[in-house]
Amino acid sequence: MRKMLLLAVLVVAVVLLLATAAISATGNANTTSAEQTKTVVISTRKLPKLGTVLVNSKGRTLYMFVPDKRKRVTCVKSCAVIWPPVKLPKGAKPIATGKVKPSLLGSDADPAVGRVVTYSGCTLYTYITDTAPGQAKGQALNLNGGLWYVLASSGKVIRTKP
Repeated sequence: MRKMLLLAVLVVAVVLLLATAAISATGNANTTSAEQTKTVVISTRKLPKLGTVLVNSKGRTLYMFVPDKRKRVTCVKSCAVIWPPVKLPKGAKPIATGKVKPSLLGSDADPAVGRVVTYSGCTLYTYITDTAPGQAKGQALNLNGGLWYVLASSGKVIRTKP
């Protein structure tokens, strides 16, 4: 009987420990994983020769694609593998931090299903070759059918070549 009681106490202790770790990881005991994915953070970062540009929550540089003409997503299929658009999960909202202007954030339909984040009417993309925060290897590239540029927090396209 004592062994059963000791085992029960041990199981309860482990469950409480795991629950505490889960709460610490999320920062809130009432936050579900679905609620955690309801935002997409767009921020800014200062880059040499380019100034302050838009970045995602991981600090990766964001680009606009000139052929989109601030109207619709044109980088699809193999292009979107190299230049993944910033996806907006169903029910999510883009959040502005840093020098990002909330009034310029929006979303547009993604031909590949769902929605993508836009800024000043431009769809935002990352570049697969940028593997660390602060890189802008895609700046001023003519690739996948058009030119790629970073955006300033004002919404202005930065055409400076690195």
